[in-house]
Amino acid sequence: MLSSDDFNFALENARVVLPPEQRIQTFGTSVLNYILVTEDMDRARLCHVREGSIVAERPQVISADNIAKLLLEGFGEQAERFAELVNHNAHKFAILKYGFRVRKADIRSYEAHDDIDPLLGRVAEQVRARKDPLAAVLAGVEEGWEVCLLKFMFDMAAASGESNLRDLRGRGLI
Repeated sequence: MLSSDDFNFALENARVVLPPEQRIQTFGTSVLNYILVTEDMDRARLCHVREGSIVAERPQVISADNIAKLLLEGFGEQAERFAELVNHNAHKFAILKYGFRVRKADIRSYEAHDDIDPLLGRVAEQVRARKDPLAAVLAGVEEGWEVCLLKFMFDMAAASGESNLRDLRGRGLI
């Protein structure tokens, strides 16, 4: 298990080298293909490369009623008043829940004996040549590489939210 310092270090050093051209689909499942390159902190010129995919399921709308119920759990009168405010202003609230699936068994990994920056450049060129609009190249540190994937998933949900909400509103679903 990562210490809080290791977690923060991994989070601070996680970056997207080549972002996907498209966002998470509003009305379907998106398969985000990634190549994650991490730098070994103990051995010079050693990088670990992981290739895999993240399944982003169709975003679900959480209704104002459900938001209010979540707010009430374990709280008292103040939460009830806030929940009433949420219900009264339901037309102003739209919260999307994103579901992601990553299976470690499906991750291919190998080592590369090179400095990280030139390696990332070559990997990004290979990914561009594939013309996969949902492919990304990520970089991070080896200790806590999973944090890089989690950050990428969170960032993709945040980047997709506005267009997903616009699509849902356009169809009268919220």
